Amino acid sequence: MVAGLRDPAVLDRLLYGAPMAHRHPSRLDELDEGLDVRPQFSREGETVDIPRRKISQTSVAPETAYQIIRDELMLDGNARLNVATFVTTWMEPEADKLLQESAATNMIDKDEYPQTAQIESRCLDILADMWHVPSPDEPIGCSTTGSSEACMLAGLAMKWHWRRRHHLTGQDAQRPNLVMGANVQVCWLKFCRYWDVEARTVPVRRGDTVMHPEDAGAACDENTIGVVAILGSTFDGAYEDVKGIAAVLDDVQRDTGHDIPIHVDAASGGFIAPFLDSELEWDFRVPRVLSINASGHKYGLVYPGVGWILWRDDKSRPDDLIFHVDYLGGDMPTMALNFSRPGAQVVAQYYCFLRLGHDGYVRVQQHSRDVAMYLAERISRMGAFELISDGSDLPVVAFCLNGAATKTGKPRKGSFADKADFTVWDISDALRTGGWQVPAYSFCADREDLNVLRIVVRNGFSRDLAAMLLDDLGSAIDKLSGSGKADKPGAAFRH
Repeated sequence: MVAGLRDPAVLDRLLYGAPMAHRHPSRLDELDEGLDVRPQFSREGETVDIPRRKISQTSVAPETAYQIIRDELMLDGNARLNVATFVTTWMEPEADKLLQESAATNMIDKDEYPQTAQIESRCLDILADMWHVPSPDEPIGCSTTGSSEACMLAGLAMKWHWRRRHHLTGQDAQRPNLVMGANVQVCWLKFCRYWDVEARTVPVRRGDTVMHPEDAGAACDENTIGVVAILGSTFDGAYEDVKGIAAVLDDVQRDTGHDIPIHVDAASGGFIAPFLDSELEWDFRVPRVLSINASGHKYGLVYPGVGWILWRDDKSRPDDLIFHVDYLGGDMPTMALNFSRPGAQVVAQYYCFLRLGHDGYVRVQQHSRDVAMYLAERISRMGAFELISDGSDLPVVAFCLNGAATKTGKPRKGSFADKADFTVWDISDALRTGGWQVPAYSFCADREDLNVLRIVVRNGFSRDLAAMLLDDLGSAIDKLSGSGKADKPGAAFRH
């Protein structure tokens, strides 16, 4: 599904030809348009004729509305068993309480909520120190609704800088391009489409899963606004070589004069590498890095949605992108795609920083990595699979059928993948009978022939849960291979 979004035809349908709100096909649409209200939740004289797709003419009691919606939400999956998402699904009760208490806070209104604004500023100070901003006492950045918005702002800043340089030198500034690996998250393709920038996607080499530095350099020219380096690929959790990409771009500048910056999309890795890979130089220690984004709602350990963007210095963020408004009371400088947005997640991010500290983040992230590497080791011993990633970068394990990962794109002769009469999608479906959500998908463009499963280990996913998942994974393989015992009633369910 993720790889499909890289298909221009699919993007055309998403961006131009399809309705904004996607509705899954359902037999419920064949039923009447009214919602069913259980008798014990309606008061005497209260209407129970509530339309499904129109606003009701009359009101209902709050407990009635609550129960109707709660009954529907029971059909959602169990978030703790969802190993498809990178997004935080568990926080401590104290964090939940803070979120509830600050739910009405509007992050944009810094005049009414000055202390929330101060908390946002402290979070930026902490991130500036974590990511080695040259002047951490005066960080240039902001919170966002997530990494997608942060990436849009970073891309706009790079485009503005490139355009200004071209105008100063009298060069044409009509055909900007952005260099990125084919493994980028879809938000970068959205940025290029929305802001009229050529998405210059670099193919991933056979046998690799991330962009090679030399290939990034070869794709650059005088119209390149920047290179996106991924610290933790969505496809398999692997880090790209930020320092290696910078070295190649140094050579490009020496040979051609093109000074091309790097933006690091650290949506997940920005909260992993500072605590587990402190010696890795991927951040502002690399002089060519202009900006960095990260998702607080991924390994920042906060519920969705909060993201962060930081620039190297004040000159790296164009003043033209800052707007000043006064109709909330006082001067409000703002650089964001959204205006009003909740401040609760920013408060929750500061709670995590305050509650855990550096050592606490190390413990949490190391536990996730340990569980991921335990999963990888056990999966590799099953015989049915081979690893694409082992959890040693992001705590993410990607794997395919044994023998499927070849440079030709065809399974090795005589391998498990060659003999199997089922696919990774069949395995994913089989795991759903036990409540697990394990995504199956084709790898990024230029490696679509590689079909994989992926397990994302997050805070709250214990080694015990991992052992249960491994047990169900083994049972799924046995059943699909025709050698399992899962045919007896109830074998697929765990109460």
